[in-house]
Amino acid sequence: MTDAQASILIVDDEASHLKALCDTLLIEGYATTGTPSARSALDMLRTQPFDLLLTDLMMPEMNGIALLNAAREISTDIACIVMTGHGTIDSAVEAMKGGAIDYVLKPIKLNALTQVIARGLEMRRLHRIIDQRTTELEQANSDLEAFSYSISHDLRAPLRVVDAFCQMFLEDYGETVPAEGRRMLDQARAGARRMSQLIDDLLAFSRFGSSPLRTDVVDMQSLAANVAAAVRAQAQAADPANALDVPIEIGKLPDCLGDSSLLEQVLTNLLSNASKFTRGRPQPRVEVSASTEGGSNIYVVRDNGVGFDTGYAHKLFGVFQRLHSAAEFEGTGIGLSIVKRIVQRHGGRVWAESVLGEGAAFYVSLPAAGSNVRRG
Repeated sequence: MTDAQASILIVDDEASHLKALCDTLLIEGYATTGTPSARSALDMLRTQPFDLLLTDLMMPEMNGIALLNAAREISTDIACIVMTGHGTIDSAVEAMKGGAIDYVLKPIKLNALTQVIARGLEMRRLHRIIDQRTTELEQANSDLEAFSYSISHDLRAPLRVVDAFCQMFLEDYGETVPAEGRRMLDQARAGARRMSQLIDDLLAFSRFGSSPLRTDVVDMQSLAANVAAAVRAQAQAADPANALDVPIEIGKLPDCLGDSSLLEQVLTNLLSNASKFTRGRPQPRVEVSASTEGGSNIYVVRDNGVGFDTGYAHKLFGVFQRLHSAAEFEGTGIGLSIVKRIVQRHGGRVWAESVLGEGAAFYVSLPAAGSNVRRG
């Protein structure tokens, strides 16, 4: 629908002014309907669609602010414009805070009025596009989530069968299987387990991106200490000989605003990575520090591990992207993708710096406690 075809409902208790507006805008190509009564206007909105509501601000039956609030309950996407005199501009501003797109001053000049109407209709059109895209995106996300869970279920069963039959074959006929055959069966089992881990990681990536945020003040000092202890304990259980070779030093960390459970996952992934890539290095070291810039805290996880080639830094935070082979370091390459997704949902950002062979530093920007940052 073009602006010239738009339907406008005009409400003004001054009969002569109402008629002049209807006739003038009709000549301009708009479809106009006029009424001196706010309640009559609401009745019209209930029975027929309008693109724009043009209402006087000061009326005896119901003021313009009350009318536009009621109108938007009936027609959520209608564009609302108020007409006001110089003495009530403050009220017009209040009307805009309540949902009016714009206002025009009396006595009304045609050129100014048509410009305001055109802007109002364009904003309405853009809002409708945004609403449509949002609905489509929500549906796509819902379909993707259902697809992910369906795929995970359908894939897990045959993977378990492959792993179980290989294990049973080795247990029953292991003594008669030649070395090359055993190696091939072991590779089949390892492949099945890796595929299962990839599925788990993909589901985790989906979950961390869609679960609702429970925002509060987060004690990052305590959270980092707890995560560091858990990471070292897990490493100790997996590799008792080397786990304690990687100390994790935690500096002073200011509080931030966020979801503590999601931020725990961020620290877990970063500290696990830092510990993994420093393992076996001479005098390995992992440090966690922070600084404050404006309304944000910048947390840094720094290590002196193998580092990475900065020419491939753009791949770091991609799903299943790896800068080191699985033979060198275990993992599926989704941990940093989860970090990025969680941090972005908090209104922050994440980036990394490195010198190949000399270590890496991962930076996470999060809203400082007391700041007012939009999150989603």
